[in-house]
Amino acid sequence: MDEIIKNILTFFMTGTIVNTIGVIIGGFIGILLGKAIPEKLSSLLMKTLGLCTLLIGLTGSIKDIIFDNDPIVYSQNIILIILSMVIGTIIGELIDLDKLLNSLGDKLQQKFKSKSGNSTVAEGFVTASLLFCVGAMAIVGSMQSGLMGDNSIIFAKTVLDFIAAIVFASSLGIGVVLSSGFVFVYQGAITLIAYFAGNFLSNYMISQMTFVGNLIIIALALNMLKITKIKVMNFVPAIFIPIILCIFM
Repeated sequence: MDEIIKNILTFFMTGTIVNTIGVIIGGFIGILLGKAIPEKLSSLLMKTLGLCTLLIGLTGSIKDIIFDNDPIVYSQNIILIILSMVIGTIIGELIDLDKLLNSLGDKLQQKFKSKSGNSTVAEGFVTASLLFCVGAMAIVGSMQSGLMGDNSIIFAKTVLDFIAAIVFASSLGIGVVLSSGFVFVYQGAITLIAYFAGNFLSNYMISQMTFVGNLIIIALALNMLKITKIKVMNFVPAIFIPIILCIFM
């Protein structure tokens, strides 16, 4: 048991720990910079992050299709992918995960505001938490960390979050730094669930789930670039649909 806990903390949780530290450091740098970052530069930096996110989604999808000789990666079942996206999106829209999370953010902000009379901390905490955790990279990256010990997406996300934390903390303050606790708990929980569920998932299932996740990352990037206004969170259930479909296809 001790060995399992040690492996989780030193290997599978490495990505989440690094990501959390990145948000903290980026947040404090942003606070020190204050209003020194011009609004035009902040907007341009967010578009830059969007392009980087798009690259991650595209390269992940292409890799999964081309390198099908990898023991972990198999050729994609396009019909399964389409069905997963359609079914998952219907489920996500019916539940409206995007609305639920935004409502939670509004309630948290009102709670902070009613107690302190100052919404700055709440605004920073809610805004940063949604940015760092609602995105598909947090879910897909944490799942890959737990399932395969692959922290590459989380490490890439750490760089994006580090820059975003600087930009947001320069105007929203300490609340952005406090969101690091939510990042740790949220991504850590997903990593642990994936780690212990890994024995029940085949390599083929993992491959299909990863491909669906990469598609959602692309949608997230398009939103960051202001090209679309997709409720990306409502796509998230699609990541888990291949677990069911792979049994029959």
